[in-house]
Amino acid sequence: MISKLRLFFVFITCFIAVHASSQTKVTDLVCEYMHNPIGIDIEKPRLSWKLISDKHNISQKAYEIKVAYSEKDLKANKNLLWHSGKVESSASIHVQYQGQPIPSFKKVYWTVRVWDNKGKLSSWSEPSTWETGVMDDEQWNRASWISVHDEGKITTSLPSQYYRYDFNIEKKVKQARVYITSLGTYKLFLNGSKVSDYIFGPGWTSYHKRLQYQTYDVTEMLDKDNAVGVMLGDGWYRGRMGWQNDRAYYGDRLGLLFMMHLRFSDGSEKWITSNKDWKWSYGPIIWSDHYDGECYDLNKELTGWNLADYNDGEWHKVELLDVTKDNLVANVNELPKIIKELKPIDVFTSPKGELIADLGQNIVGNIRLKVKGLPGDTIIMKYAEVLDNDGNFYTANLRSAKATDYLILNDESEVVYEPNFTFHGFRYVHLQGLRNPLSKDDLTGLAIHSPMRETGHFECSDSLLNRLQKNIEWGQRDNFLDVPTDCPQRDERLGWTGDAQVFSMTAAYNFDVATFYTKWLKDLAADQLVDGRVPVVIPDVVSKLKGSAAWADAVIIVPWTMYRVYGDIRILEEQYDSMVKWVEYMARKAGKSYLWKNDFHWGDWLAFTSTRSDYPGATTEKDLIANSYFRYSSMLLSKIASIIGKHEDSRKWAELSENVKSAFIKEFVTPNGRLVSHTQTAYLLALSFDMLPDTLKPKAANYLAQDVEKFKHLTTGFVGTPLLCNVLSDIGRDDLAFMLLIRKEYPSWLYPVTKGATTIWERWNCILPDGSFHLMGMNSFNHYAYGAIGEWMYSYIGGIKSNSEYPAYKYFTLSPHVGGGLTYAKGELITMYGKILSSWNITNGIFNYEIEIPCNTSAKVVLPNAQVADVLIDNKALENNKSLDFKAEGKNVIIELGSGKYKIQYKYNN
Repeated sequence: MISKLRLFFVFITCFIAVHASSQTKVTDLVCEYMHNPIGIDIEKPRLSWKLISDKHNISQKAYEIKVAYSEKDLKANKNLLWHSGKVESSASIHVQYQGQPIPSFKKVYWTVRVWDNKGKLSSWSEPSTWETGVMDDEQWNRASWISVHDEGKITTSLPSQYYRYDFNIEKKVKQARVYITSLGTYKLFLNGSKVSDYIFGPGWTSYHKRLQYQTYDVTEMLDKDNAVGVMLGDGWYRGRMGWQNDRAYYGDRLGLLFMMHLRFSDGSEKWITSNKDWKWSYGPIIWSDHYDGECYDLNKELTGWNLADYNDGEWHKVELLDVTKDNLVANVNELPKIIKELKPIDVFTSPKGELIADLGQNIVGNIRLKVKGLPGDTIIMKYAEVLDNDGNFYTANLRSAKATDYLILNDESEVVYEPNFTFHGFRYVHLQGLRNPLSKDDLTGLAIHSPMRETGHFECSDSLLNRLQKNIEWGQRDNFLDVPTDCPQRDERLGWTGDAQVFSMTAAYNFDVATFYTKWLKDLAADQLVDGRVPVVIPDVVSKLKGSAAWADAVIIVPWTMYRVYGDIRILEEQYDSMVKWVEYMARKAGKSYLWKNDFHWGDWLAFTSTRSDYPGATTEKDLIANSYFRYSSMLLSKIASIIGKHEDSRKWAELSENVKSAFIKEFVTPNGRLVSHTQTAYLLALSFDMLPDTLKPKAANYLAQDVEKFKHLTTGFVGTPLLCNVLSDIGRDDLAFMLLIRKEYPSWLYPVTKGATTIWERWNCILPDGSFHLMGMNSFNHYAYGAIGEWMYSYIGGIKSNSEYPAYKYFTLSPHVGGGLTYAKGELITMYGKILSSWNITNGIFNYEIEIPCNTSAKVVLPNAQVADVLIDNKALENNKSLDFKAEGKNVIIELGSGKYKIQYKYNN
């Protein structure tokens, strides 16, 4: 009897386990791309989730969402703010909240369940949350902008400002939130502790039009007696900006705006706000600047200044500042923070006798230094990306940026110091003023950038290509510091639109950049001129430079990338007017001829040049580039207008696009398909942007291939390079694409790798073959634009390719391309729906292919050089599998697959 009972329980346990494992589950709930966000100001936020299952071909057929103010009400199905009911839909991303309006400072809970295509209903997901910020601008009237006395016209960096305020709490706090922003860069403390690891708040925006505030949960940081402390530095607001030594671009006076909302257990509330009763003082930060560094004097240390028992009798009363609050917006993207810490790989003395620490990686950020000395000692920390040919510290390429920190000691005790309001682009640190030997344990490199979840992974059998991929990733990390900067080290560090445009798809393979670009695009629209021109940098601090083709087209191409990768229709809607203004500007300039001529353009920036007298370089006519982008952007705008329901607009932009194409053919194309600029970039634009009649495309493709074969290297600059390998593969010349990719000599992607690069260079030849440097005036060793080759590595070698007709990888292509002597490649991508895997290797003539397709998606799988009779899928012959849709097409086999994991094998017919 006992034995039978035991068998019964084993049977029940197994039945439950099998049933549970086969059930579709709902996981990874996000609101506006974020997990449990607080302080958002979006009235109808969008909700997304993922499905997971261990079965094949799982998709969603319906969903149901519930939203409530408490988890208890959610589970009890009471007092719901929104109950969607059962909605017949496969949508599992960007489902817009349709419930009751949610006022300021409210936290809500939500859960979702789904019905799958097998007829099974999932369990309710674990509840997730979002919390509103300041939904009514009038709420800011509780607080006042505060500042120090008027410091006059700013011509140099002044001491950082310290603010403090004491308050008492007599009740038990249930919830506490801080809402804060500043003119300048802030650091926030509560009772002596940093409130957050975030750095450089409130971030860099077009401050007069859009000033972000941040929300922090400080519930667990409060006591009976409390003190708020805030440090302010010049930052982007008042610091040095651009290469013309401009300072205080946005204003001469720093300022602070602060609100703390307290909810007590008895249901009552209290506000702590910035007002005339706050106090301020200068402190140990004598000056700070993003370009020049920071000077910190320990003799002026304000010990305990942010604690409640601090004696602030000698501090000054603040002044109220008359500054608008109408431009305040909630933070969209997370602020930068220290993401990674690196120890030096070497500490050495250069031939000039300089003490240098080598981090082994070019990073952006600061250092943390442990040091001891005597009172009055000044420790000097200088930063550089490279050493010169003799092994000495090299900073000429920083131009006027001093990139130097100073620490002034006050006694003989050990000090741990890291800068507060500056950052540097560097691999090497030159230290002066040390009395004791420097060990590797005394110094730590602090890599700082905007927090971006890693979504992509690429690797292959070529170690140099793997290093190239790492260089691309590091270049993105280092330059995605709240805005997509061109370079992080010299007196520039600006959000160049052209760089962001050409790199946007590669960026979205490597990292989740949805909120990063969402924030930046809002500033692009804000800084766009009334006539439609787009500044070359965003936020705009170089007001004379606007409207360059390929740069300004970021206004359309970056939102289009966001749509392709994340299925984000709202960003198309929100940026649409901005897109229209730019296309209308080009149309006005072109007039009835539909040819846009003689305007300001950067052209194919930093294309290959030569010192040979016959100049076999690559100069592509700027008007040809401009009209190519005119065609492309108007064509994309037509598609975008259709997607957001503006069908009449769509027809108008389509007609404009075709007229531009016709004018382009007459002006720039010979009857035999030759372009007036006989360069790689010209043909890449013509082929990629559909600038040619179908009859001439093969001839143009042949001209492109001949040019690559003639030079045996690329000749492209910022405009042509991102298109190069993509177009070569699309015209059937993988051989040339791989030849260019694996080339090690200058000019090539791997040439910098052979020179020890750990990031992407600005030029193809930042370091010349003889080891000397190119022109020091513009020679960055950390510029991400040429890293746009990463898109081809993911989408062609890895084979993971999006489909704009089914955005967010709802339906996509897996089509690996083999070449370059590679025997193995692996691409991974975390999408809005889940993980895509495409991993192949060729062993003993057998192509082994492992793939993964997320639930609620499907894919077209293209097997290169395959025959149907040879293909095994999960150890079963493909030709005998009647449930799969497949066909032979040329040398390839194409299979349509639903979600799940698959292993494919076949004889590779090279």
